[in-house]
Amino acid sequence: MERIEYMINGSSYSLTADLHTHTVFSHGTGTIEENVLAARSKGIAKIGITDHGPGHVGYGVRRWNFAKMRTEIERLSALYTDMEILFGVEANIVNASGTLDIRPDEFAKFDYVIAGYHYGAIGGNPLANAIAATKNLAQNKSGVATKRQIRLNTRNIVKALEKNDIKILTHPGDKAPVDLLEIAVVCAQTETLVELNTNHMSMTAADVRTMALAPVKFIISSDAHSPGRVGDFVRAVNLAYDAGLDMSRIVNLKVTGPETG
Repeated sequence: MERIEYMINGSSYSLTADLHTHTVFSHGTGTIEENVLAARSKGIAKIGITDHGPGHVGYGVRRWNFAKMRTEIERLSALYTDMEILFGVEANIVNASGTLDIRPDEFAKFDYVIAGYHYGAIGGNPLANAIAATKNLAQNKSGVATKRQIRLNTRNIVKALEKNDIKILTHPGDKAPVDLLEIAVVCAQTETLVELNTNHMSMTAADVRTMALAPVKFIISSDAHSPGRVGDFVRAVNLAYDAGLDMSRIVNLKVTGPETG
């Protein structure tokens, strides 16, 4: 398998893994196999299937499909032996206690769990969640956030990181205003990777620099909802470059040539 490389700012970059992709089991358009083949065609030998957790009212994966998805991944792993195909889930942070929509006993069903905040996730107190989501949506559109809302959103994510074994924090700050530095500090403490998401390009170079003040590691994800976007990473590299980030802190990026971080 030949990995595809891209020349960016004088160096050659390639992606070694894409651990955040969606399929028809939630609200993606492709099958698991189509995502695998898309990664394989780009020389990406490691892919994660991470459909939305069951707590999302709009497009959460149905719990009874977990076993079906695992069986399909095992079939594909035997068929494409040059690929590492992992079964994950993008869990939803559902309340202020740090609870996810994946139960503690369900963690063992997955190779890893990633998590983030999404509108439409229920759990704990549905009414309180709906009110918070409405406020976050309004503040996200207006660009004006109150200190109280930032504090509440930050607390929810911090609690989730402290309470659960989360491999990747997905698109931090995208759907809710938060204190990125406080979250980065906790990510470093819990060894959670901070995602540079090419589907939700909401983080600015200044945001990346802020999070990089903590000793965190980053990971690039396509957050693909169609096979054609699997392995999309160039915009995240440009963002990291603009932020002056040391590229060695991105765990799934291979750099050939002069370092630009």
